[in-house]
Amino acid sequence: MTKTPSDPKFKRVMLKISGEALMGDQGFGLHPPTVERIAAEVKSVHDLGVEICMVIGGGNIFRGLQGSAQGMERTTADYMGMLATVMNALAMQSALEGLGVYTRVISAIPMDQVCEPYIRRRAVRHLEKARVVIFAAGTGNPYFTTDTAATLRANEMACEAIFKGTKVDGVYDKDPVKHDDAVRYDHVSYDEVLQKHLGVMDASAIALARDNNKPIIVFSLDEPGGFAGILAGEGTYTTVHG
Repeated sequence: MTKTPSDPKFKRVMLKISGEALMGDQGFGLHPPTVERIAAEVKSVHDLGVEICMVIGGGNIFRGLQGSAQGMERTTADYMGMLATVMNALAMQSALEGLGVYTRVISAIPMDQVCEPYIRRRAVRHLEKARVVIFAAGTGNPYFTTDTAATLRANEMACEAIFKGTKVDGVYDKDPVKHDDAVRYDHVSYDEVLQKHLGVMDASAIALARDNNKPIIVFSLDEPGGFAGILAGEGTYTTVHG
């Protein structure tokens, strides 16, 4: 039976996207039309009555690991990456509010002039008031990725699933861009992802999701209507679960 828009598959979800998803065909930075397109996808799910948390990476502006690899002190490089995620979160907030979706940016690093500090109960209240909540600045700690931050916040907010928006429509046994014979999984276990190095999220994020039995749904962010389609029980995607 096809689920109706009034009966979405999940009531509260975490959407994790990379910073690179916001740069469109550019090699760097933000591409406003792409940000607006993704915001429209988020709005379509919000309109179904689903409560939405978001975490956006910062790799389109600065990636801590790359800075570290080039000789920068790792902790400093990671904090710079966290600040990049705040810029992306503010851009997404602007795009969502331009579409009439009330949004709050909540940062793990306090910066009161531009966003709220992370207080769990306040964040939950925003969700209950049908606001999209964008968690910025990762976990607030170096050495943790935004994948781990997304899984951590998904657990704290009692999200029913983590949606990982990528450039491909699921998890493959090898890179489908480079290999024509790559095989897509419909379902894959947390342990398989770790053992086969399938690259869904980093190992810390996968372990945290596994320990809390939080399913991860990997889908294509480039597929129009893909996010809302999955909530209606349709579309192509991979579910990572126990």
